[in-house]
Amino acid sequence: MMAPLAERMRPQSLDQILGQDHLIGPDKPLRKMIDQGYLPSMILWGPPGVGKTTLARILGQFLKRPFYTISAISAGVKDIRELIHTAKTNKAELGSAILFIDEIHRFNKSQQDALLAAVEDGTICLIGATTENPSFEVNSALLSRMQVYVLKPLTDDDLLKLIHKIISDAPEFQDRQVVLNNTKALFRLSGGDARKLSNIMEIIASIPSAYIEITDALVMELVSKNAAMYDKDGEMHYDIISAFIKSIRGSDPHAALYWMARMIEGGEDPLFICRRLIILAAEDIGLANPNALLMAQACAGAIHQIGWPEGRIPLAETAIYLACSPKSNTAYVAIEKALSLAREFPHLPVPLHLRNAPTQMMKNLAYGKNYEYAHNHPFGFVVQEFLPPDISGVSIYEPGKNTLEDKHKEILKNLWGDKYNTI
Repeated sequence: MMAPLAERMRPQSLDQILGQDHLIGPDKPLRKMIDQGYLPSMILWGPPGVGKTTLARILGQFLKRPFYTISAISAGVKDIRELIHTAKTNKAELGSAILFIDEIHRFNKSQQDALLAAVEDGTICLIGATTENPSFEVNSALLSRMQVYVLKPLTDDDLLKLIHKIISDAPEFQDRQVVLNNTKALFRLSGGDARKLSNIMEIIASIPSAYIEITDALVMELVSKNAAMYDKDGEMHYDIISAFIKSIRGSDPHAALYWMARMIEGGEDPLFICRRLIILAAEDIGLANPNALLMAQACAGAIHQIGWPEGRIPLAETAIYLACSPKSNTAYVAIEKALSLAREFPHLPVPLHLRNAPTQMMKNLAYGKNYEYAHNHPFGFVVQEFLPPDISGVSIYEPGKNTLEDKHKEILKNLWGDKYNTI
C-alpha cells in the first residue's frame, strides 16, 4: 500500500523545499550555518503544511546527525529523560543528536524544563515546531537557548510548482491525460499548505478516468464530498467553533461537549478552545455569574500545568459549567455603548471636582473643589455628579434579568433613584 501523496511528495533536499528562501536560500544566515556544519537549537514557527517537519528531517540527513523525534501530545518527562540518556550514550563525533518535537507548544512547563540541561550542554540539538507564537507558549528559559525561525505560508507560485510536480511525478497521474484549467479553488482551499494541496490532488487522482480536467467546479465538488470532518485551518474550523460557542450561549452542555469533542479529535489546540471560553465567559455570562470568568481562566492555567490528554477533563468541566451558568451580555453591551458615547463626545472636559489636584496651583484653579469623599458618608455613598454635564444622566449599564443583576438593579435604584431612569 502506497504512503499518502503528501508524504511521498516531501522534499528530499534543502533545494527542493518551497517557499522558505528567506531562511535556506543561497547566502541566507540559516543556510550558511548549515553549510558550515553548525546547527543551533531552534524553533520553527509557522502555519501547518509549510515544511517545518520536512526541514528538520533534511537537516538531520544533511548533517548526518542521529535524529530522534517525539510527540508533544503523548510524551511525558520520563520519555524525554530516556531519550536524552540515549542521545548522551550514543553521542556522535559529528555533533550532537537532533531531537525534533512537533507541536512543542503542547509541552507543559515540567516537560520543557526537562530539556533545558541537555540543550545547554549540547547533548541534543533541539528543533521544535509550532504553529503558535513561541513567545507565549514556550518557557522563556528554554526559548532563550534557541533561535526562532519563522516559516511563511506557500505562495500561489509555490503551490503551482507543487501541482505540476505531483502531476508529473505521482504514480496516480501516470498514463493519464491531465489538463489544469483552473487553480483558484486549489489555491483557496489549500491556504498556503502543501499538505492540504497534496490531499486535494489525491482526491482528484481517485477519479476513474484516463482524462482529468481540473476545474474550480470539479475541485469544489470533490472536496465537499470528501472533506475531513474537521479542518482546523479551514471553513469547517470556524463552523464548529461557532457551533460550540452558540451551544454554550444557548445553555446546552450536551451539544457543547459534542462540538468540543469534534475539535479535540480534529487536533485543535486546547488553548485555542480555552481562549474562546474566556471570551465567552465575559461576553455571554458576565455579571450573571462572575465566577465563570475565573473558571475559564483556571482552565487555561490547568492545561498549561498538566498538559494533554489529561487537560481534556478540566476543559470538559469548564464547558459544562459555562453552559449551565445563567447568561448576561450586559457588560458587553455597556462597553459598546460607552465606546460609542466616547466617539460621539470625544472632548468633553473632566468636571473640576473630579480632577486631580497634586499642586497648589491646581487647587487655586478649583481642581478637586467640592469633591465628596464617599467613605466620609454613611454607607460609603453620597450623591454627586461623575459624568460631564453634556451627558449627565445617560444610562450606560442596564442590569440584566438574573439573580445577581437583580441585586445590582436594586442597589443602583436605592442609591441613584431616577437619575439613570432606565435602571
